[in-house]
Amino acid sequence: MRIPLAMHQTEIEVRKSRFIAIAGIVTSAEDVKQQVAMAHKEHPQANHVVHAAVWGPDGSQYSMSDDHEPKNTAGRPVLEILKGSGITNIAVLVVRYFGGTLLGTGGLVKAYGDAAKAVLDGLKTEELIEKESFTLEIGYELYDQAKKILHEYGAQTNEDFGTQVVIHGTVAMQKTEELSKAISNLSSGRHHLEKA
Repeated sequence: MRIPLAMHQTEIEVRKSRFIAIAGIVTSAEDVKQQVAMAHKEHPQANHVVHAAVWGPDGSQYSMSDDHEPKNTAGRPVLEILKGSGITNIAVLVVRYFGGTLLGTGGLVKAYGDAAKAVLDGLKTEELIEKESFTLEIGYELYDQAKKILHEYGAQTNEDFGTQVVIHGTVAMQKTEELSKAISNLSSGRHHLEKA
């Protein structure tokens, strides 16, 4: 599974109706509700704010809404595209401004599906990897070497500089033990990763 790195927005027009598709990051039903509420607030004149969302490590949790479009013509096609995308922790909202021409049920399914595909096309994602948080307190004399090792293991870090350097970070769970050994070896056993 992959996860989105940042929000993304795009727009398509179908027979004078505007479909603004917004992809956002979610990890719970509450996140989805907040994003839908925000879209309603940002687009008070919109006729519909349809959504579909998939979240959880295996993408098994989801929600959707047709927001007063005919049943299964809006949220369902967006959800099906999300389920087939291999992306989790994502909500796609499609804001529709009606252009005066009725699209019919088939036209709506296609338009909402196309809007979802368009926003996913430009979305930046990364592999979903379980990460573990850690803290490392180390002397200045070993800082550069420790930083290099952390980088080699793909750790994301930030530092606090005091009498010692305190490094807070995250690393892929399967690399934690190896990284801990590498730091211990570097410091002749004096420094260890503390799991947060």
